[in-house]
Amino acid sequence: MMSDVKGLRAARIAETEERILAAAHDLFVRDGYAATTLTAVADAARVAHRTVYVRFGTKAELLKRVIDVAIVGDTQDIDAPSRDWFQAALTAPTIEERIGLFADGSAALMARAGDVFAVGRQAEPVEQVIADAARAGRAATRDSLRRFFTQMRDDALLPAGADLDWLCDTAGVLAHADTYLLIRETLGWTTAQYRTWLGTTWLRLVTVDSAGG
Repeated sequence: MMSDVKGLRAARIAETEERILAAAHDLFVRDGYAATTLTAVADAARVAHRTVYVRFGTKAELLKRVIDVAIVGDTQDIDAPSRDWFQAALTAPTIEERIGLFADGSAALMARAGDVFAVGRQAEPVEQVIADAARAGRAATRDSLRRFFTQMRDDALLPAGADLDWLCDTAGVLAHADTYLLIRETLGWTTAQYRTWLGTTWLRLVTVDSAGG
């Protein structure tokens, strides 16, 4: 009986958090960082104002959580490299399949998180926690690409003489959220166009340019 009560309480807490995060996501994207308030988020989520303050503390922490959830697609404590799409990209049998799967996963991530990445960029100059999270995110992108291409090298899929450092650095910059936002804003590309460009460019880096980088 006690375990049932705890389970119901945990489910209610999780459901409340999801409502708050969904409301915050919509308000941040619609109104921008400066104009969004915790009170407005609470009202939109239909929870007490105190609930949002107790759960998240500050608007910056709430935005950070919204971005984190958008990156992986849910509230589970599983980072992107541990997700099925990333693991599939690490183990596919050919270069083309690995890069295709990684480009698919990266584009899907941007489709989910691109709008809140843009809000995060608004907040970076005034919120240290967001600036720190953005720096950590850029480092995580670089590390993920290094893991991806290092595995490809270890599986003897990279061309002989490929410059792994150059390949990881270049591919990592292409995969940054900043690059996606710049492409979206300056070229007006859809996520599908971004995915095609990313996959094509990564494949060229590996098969044409990596030995001479």
